[in-house]
Amino acid sequence: MSSFNRRSLLLMPLALAACGFEPVYAPGGAGDTLNGRVKVSAPNSVESFLLVQSLERRLGRSATSTSDFALAVNVTTNTRAASITTSNETDRLNIDGRANFTLTSSDTGQVLASGQVSDFVSYSAAGSTVSALADERAARERLMVILSDQIVNRLYATPGLAS
Repeated sequence: MSSFNRRSLLLMPLALAACGFEPVYAPGGAGDTLNGRVKVSAPNSVESFLLVQSLERRLGRSATSTSDFALAVNVTTNTRAASITTSNETDRLNIDGRANFTLTSSDTGQVLASGQVSDFVSYSAAGSTVSALADERAARERLMVILSDQIVNRLYATPGLAS
């Protein structure tokens, strides 16, 4: 016998509404509130440029010089060997990334959300120098997309951002 009950399926939207669930991209949701209204801090490194680029792609670029929100991000990376051969050569590397972020209201200066996200990516260092450099560049780009997705998800989940 199945424990599935059609009545519970009909009551699920009421339960979600009671717990404060709101669709992110609905009118008045956090996605709608932040879209095109966040000014991300200026990049100061290649990694921070890639992170800002990915954040602006997800949040929308602020259309005016004055925005409703300011997002300050600080990214750090660390490269370490992940795999070493018996002849003591590194053939796989990990890049650990960490990003601190703070979302503030431009009007009041109040901190609305802050936190830290981290993740890592791996790439192959075996092969030619050109392929290893291309793999490293692609890995850094992937890492910044991962970190920006985590930041945006945290911002969307922040209570009180929906208008």
